[in-house]
Amino acid sequence: MQREITVRVDGTARPLTVDTRTTLLDALRERLGITSPKKGCDHGQCGACTVLSGGRRMLSCLTLAVTQDGADVVTAEGLAPGAAGAGQQVEGGLHPVQRAFVDCDALQCGYCTPGQVVSAVGALDEFAAGWPSAVTEGPGAPGLDRAEVAERMSGNLCRCAAYVNIVTAVLRAAGALPAGPTAGQEVDG
Repeated sequence: MQREITVRVDGTARPLTVDTRTTLLDALRERLGITSPKKGCDHGQCGACTVLSGGRRMLSCLTLAVTQDGADVVTAEGLAPGAAGAGQQVEGGLHPVQRAFVDCDALQCGYCTPGQVVSAVGALDEFAAGWPSAVTEGPGAPGLDRAEVAERMSGNLCRCAAYVNIVTAVLRAAGALPAGPTAGQEVDG
């Protein structure tokens, strides 16, 4: 069964006719040519396909495209020039999280990086809204430390094991670390 939908992707309304069984990931990659969300496991276990929908993180491999009719979807490609994480300044053509990933050498092969970056943007928005995680201690707003970031990013796997620098980059993007140490230097935090 085919259905006509319109999804706003990275700030542009995109009309599509899709089979009702088509995932958002397949619609983005195969129909719209947006390749930053990756097909890693296709089972919702690796996070390589993470996008923001309505500002919330979602796994596009587990989401049917028809459920996103009228939605505002942001991929890693749409972070820098656009409004994801509204109010954040774009520096040097990159979103602050993208800049921190580059500065902290938080990528190796790069396959998981778009999903990691989008997930980090969503995680920092959740943190800023005061949402607790499984490791948040006590009532009130959580504090942002390495354990908190690692927990919030735990749905995104990196086969190259760049986790130390990924956590550092997320802390840097959040302003929880100074701009001093760069690539290759582990930072306590």
